Amino acid sequence: MTAQRPPTDTLMPGGTQTMDHASQLIQERSAPPATLVIFGASGDLTRRKLLPAVESLARHERLPDQFALVGVARTPMTDERFAESALGEHGLASKRQLRGGVRYVAGGYDDPETYKRLVETLDELDARRGTSGNRLFYLSTPAGAFEPVINGLAGVGLNQPREGSFSRLVIEKPYGRDLVTARELDGVVHSAFDEHQVFRIDHYLGKDTVQNVLALRFANSIFQPIWDRSWVDHVQITVAETLGVGTRGGFYEDAGAMRDIVQNHVLQVLALALMEPPASFEAEGLRNEKVKLLQAIRLPTDRDIAEAAVRGQYTRGGTREELMAGYREEAGVDPLSRTETYAAMRLNVDNWRWAGVPFYVRTGKRLPARLTEVALQFQRPPHLPIPTDQLTGLEADALILRIQPNEGISLRFGAKVPGHSFRVRTATMEFSYDQTFVEESPEAYERLLLDALIGDASLFIRSDEVQQCWRIVDPIIENWAKDNSPIPTYEAASWGPTDADRLIGRHGRKWRNSA
Repeated sequence: MTAQRPPTDTLMPGGTQTMDHASQLIQERSAPPATLVIFGASGDLTRRKLLPAVESLARHERLPDQFALVGVARTPMTDERFAESALGEHGLASKRQLRGGVRYVAGGYDDPETYKRLVETLDELDARRGTSGNRLFYLSTPAGAFEPVINGLAGVGLNQPREGSFSRLVIEKPYGRDLVTARELDGVVHSAFDEHQVFRIDHYLGKDTVQNVLALRFANSIFQPIWDRSWVDHVQITVAETLGVGTRGGFYEDAGAMRDIVQNHVLQVLALALMEPPASFEAEGLRNEKVKLLQAIRLPTDRDIAEAAVRGQYTRGGTREELMAGYREEAGVDPLSRTETYAAMRLNVDNWRWAGVPFYVRTGKRLPARLTEVALQFQRPPHLPIPTDQLTGLEADALILRIQPNEGISLRFGAKVPGHSFRVRTATMEFSYDQTFVEESPEAYERLLLDALIGDASLFIRSDEVQQCWRIVDPIIENWAKDNSPIPTYEAASWGPTDADRLIGRHGRKWRNSA
């Protein structure tokens, strides 16, 4: 079934839905009548992620007949060409939810005429398709275009919804490049949109396996008693990529691993894994607890950074058959670049649950395996009565949450080896998404687009969350910028610089490396 147009008396002035109606939409997981406006419609993200997400929502009957799609970009294009070239390959042009509801507005993001034409287009769609004045503006543009687009929307009043309608803004990363610029961008955003209208997107939070961290923790009573400092020895969070920077060398030179991955993806996953149980799964309840956790992370001092943070840059490596170029040999990269492609940190959380437990996080490009996981390693037994010669490589108990690939959960523990003698070695219990569920897992952008259309902000990042994340990484980025010593290197297809092994090995621990 498709969603019906919500009666206007279920929406509060300013576009805020009443709790009853919002809860109903969230439960039904179907979008209300609306127009999705994508700025940067001719770009790579739109083609690879956003349009397939819209197609999948239409295919799964999550979009109503009163839905429209508008692309905005500098590239000249007609409505028909946009529908055929941009949507035809995704099968959207034949979907009844979008038939006749695709428009394109060409123009500069800093040109007032662009927004006047956009107003005319949106008014026409409201009249012809019944989109009810509901608008979701998606900024799929370079960060430099955020301010002119926001100012352009405000200049023609598109930031202010009509009574009984909504106007929302979805912003891609990077949200600033440090705490100062993030606050400056907040100033621009909040000059036009209220915070409840703003949806800062991190596609990692749209993954089912990231959300499963919440399900594992708060839908099961067996894990909660051991989810603290009394039982956990340390936690490792790894986001590893086998690819290099590819065609993104110019972008990566300005970002680096700390800004590109740690400041958002890694810290968001860490917050979900370590936060206190929320009072409810309402958006603000979840986000309040994430912010509290981020606030409790101890900031490293300049003296601590040398021992608490490690960077690296990949060099040429691999095999004779598959020799991979070094970072400085990639297109768009400075031959003398000091940009990090690998970053690792030890973090401490100063709260009752986690005081004294070290948290090791790392991310890198050109590593041996594509892997995202959270691993909780538990304390060893205080006394082991079993003779050492009867233990066959017994490792500490661990709970591993595999976010990608091979999505699932592993529980590692000691078990007796079958036979006449009493020998113990490590065994695992496995949960696999593929083998357990027949339901199709939606792609991350599909889930997040639907949430934004519904108005569910649970998986989006609040302003104070962004600032807390920058507060954590800024001292390290600034310290590295002032450090003129040679940047540590690691061969492509290795597990990173040797400094990273020393970081975790100082207290007798080691990384979970798997090829």
